[in-house]
Parts: sequence; C-alpha cells; structure tokens
Amino acid sequence: MGNILFSNVRIFDGTGEHPYLGEVLVQGNRIKHVGRGSRTVPGNGHTVIDGAGATLMPGLTEAHAHFSWNNSPSLESIFRMPPEEHTLFAANVARTYIDMGFTSCVGAAAAKPRLDCVIRNAINSGLIPGPRYLANSQEIATMGGLGDTSLPHVDVREMSFGWVVTGPEEMRKAVRMFIKYGCDLIKLNLSGEEMTDTAAQETPMADEEVAMAMREARRRGLRACAHARSAESVKMCVRHGIEIIYHASYADEEALDLLEANKDKHFVAPGLGWLVNTARNAGPYGIKPDSPLGIYYARELEIAVETMKKMHRRGIRVLPGGDYGFAWTPHGTNAKDFEYFVDMIGMSPMETLLRATKHGGEIMGRPNELGQLKPGYLADIILVDGDPVSNIRILQDRKRILAVMKDGEFFRTPEMTPQRARIAV
Repeated sequence: MGNILFSNVRIFDGTGEHPYLGEVLVQGNRIKHVGRGSRTVPGNGHTVIDGAGATLMPGLTEAHAHFSWNNSPSLESIFRMPPEEHTLFAANVARTYIDMGFTSCVGAAAAKPRLDCVIRNAINSGLIPGPRYLANSQEIATMGGLGDTSLPHVDVREMSFGWVVTGPEEMRKAVRMFIKYGCDLIKLNLSGEEMTDTAAQETPMADEEVAMAMREARRRGLRACAHARSAESVKMCVRHGIEIIYHASYADEEALDLLEANKDKHFVAPGLGWLVNTARNAGPYGIKPDSPLGIYYARELEIAVETMKKMHRRGIRVLPGGDYGFAWTPHGTNAKDFEYFVDMIGMSPMETLLRATKHGGEIMGRPNELGQLKPGYLADIILVDGDPVSNIRILQDRKRILAVMKDGEFFRTPEMTPQRARIAV
C-alpha cells in the first residue's frame, strides 16, 4: 500500500501521555510522523485510513508465551504430541497471537528442543504469519524437579517434558546445545509447581548449576528467564542476573528488596491467568475449585496478587503474561491478563497498557524501536474500536481489533470502505 496515513484516530502512543486525537504516518516499516489534529502531514500520494475516532496504539506484547503448549490438560499431553503435528499447531498459534493484536511475544519455553527456533525462523522468513518472537529453549530442569516427568529406569531424554540435567557440566552441555540451535533465551526451572511432584515453594536447582548456565549464556550473548515461584528462586535470579522472572508468587521481603535495588535489570511476569483459571475454571479437567489442588492454587493466587501489589508500589517492572496454552487457559485469551492487572493488582488501565506496550518493547530488547508510536520506531500498530484506557476489556474481543500492522505491513487490513480509506491528492 506504500505510505500509510492513519487519520482521525485517538492516539495511545505508549509514552504515558493521555490519548489524543491526531494522525500517524508510516513510511516503509517505520513511523515517520505522529501529530495532533489533522492535515499536518505535507505531501501527497499517501493511502489514508480514516480511523473514525478509533484508537491507534502500539502492538501488544505477551511476556510469557508458549507457542508449543497445545491447549491440553497436562504436561505429558503437550510433550507427547508428535513433532510434525506439533510444528503445525505452533504455527497456527503464532497466527492466533498476531490476529489478537500481539505483535511481539517472548517465548517462555518450547515443548521440544528446536521447536521455538523453527517457528521464529519461519515467521522471520515470511513462511508463516506471526509476531516478533524471542525463541526459547526447552525448559532446563534438574532430576526430580519441575520438568522431569520421566519414569524410573527410562531415559529422561525420551520421556521428559524438560531437558533434565544433573550438575554443572551437564548444565554447560545443555546450554551450549540450545545456543547451537539458535535460541534467543534459555529457560531454567528453578522452583517447583504444585501440580507436579515438586512443590512450588521448593527450589531444586542448585546454585552452582545456575551459575554455570549463566556463565555459558553470557559468553554467547544469550538472555535467560526462569520459572521461579519460591522466594529462594527469585533471589537466585537476582544474584545470577536472570533477567526475566516468571511467577515470583512467594517472593519474600528480602527478595522484594533485591528486586527493587535491581529493578532496571529485571522483568516479572506473574502468570495470573494460569493461577486464576487453575483455581477456578479447571474443574472439567480434574482440578475442581474445592479439591486440595484447586484450594492450593486459590491460595497461591491470593498470595501472588499481594506480592505483585508490593512490586508495583516499589516500581518493579511487572508485565502481563499469563502462561496460556493449557486446556483451561487457551491461546487467544491472553488479553484477560490486562483485566486481572486492573481488577486484582489495582493498576490503572493506562499503567497496564504501558506494561504491554512500552515495557513490552523493553523486554523484547528493543526499547528504542518497539512499544511506542514515535518517529523512527518500527510500525507495529493496532487499530482498536473504542478506548482501551476507558475499557481495557475490549482488547479481549477480536472484532474490536480493526487492524493489525507489523513492520509496516498489514496482517489484518481495516475494512476499506470509502469512509476508511482514500488516496490523498
């Protein structure tokens, strides 16, 4: 379509400024101009899209995405999916995310060692549609920890959800393998998870194993993330410089102090969607709200909400990212996390949207190119029917997302009625 001028739009620019009426010019894959009012752009030949008062905003970022989680009820049913079907499924998930306005996603672990890298490469080459994606490793687990689903006397490589290691040298080999495959991130399972044999407040991975992982990652320029529910696992993340911390439900005051002192170095994605839905909506899959496991997750949700409130008050970067991809947390419902941030943590809609846009660009490692509508930034943009600052729930409705643009190209073009588009002369 050449140069695109979005006119007559309410601009949420991702800077923290309140939305204002104006227009945005896209040239190639970058934003050329952002202006208040109308007819401020010189020249002609632009394709003009009349937003009719819709909200133009940066594309959303999902901070905790699992493209290869296959909407199944268990870890075993995820990793046992045959690789051919699994690849096709993950490709379709990538399309689902961008269709819902998520133009960037942080991979939080793959179900198979190379799966995230294959999907990322297919997106980048144009073979399949999808968001910008940081490809992660398989979850690196310790024997007996979260991710070790092997049976006794069975090779864990054949039967485990995670890549199981014991000791620093096995950790070194695992990290080097994922570097070889081309991962952008490595994932360490530092703590347990209550629905497995290792409780959430346990920390089975040893300090020397984590130190080895980070030594190897840094040598090759990789970033790291961690499953870290326990207080000790959060402290390990800070001590070893693990940038992205998933969950952190049980962070104690010492952990919070460490995070606050290093708040420019870390992101926390609590995964509230997982906790809410496991506690309340997993009954058809065997976790009834009044069962011991349902009651446990309800209690963890309560604790996690209080922990995130404390983090928010301390200025720690808490981002939406809900661990979607299980039967009771299906892909495509990720924007529910925005509602949880407002209703549970007490963030304003503006604060929540900034965490999904401005801070989203930061967690993607491109703070000067993504997450805001500014001249020179990449044209990752969505057009929304309504005002998410007034009603953040509208982002859950695909019909309200009128257009999705990534890198200056429309994935979903707005309806091209005479009122929506014309050629400037």
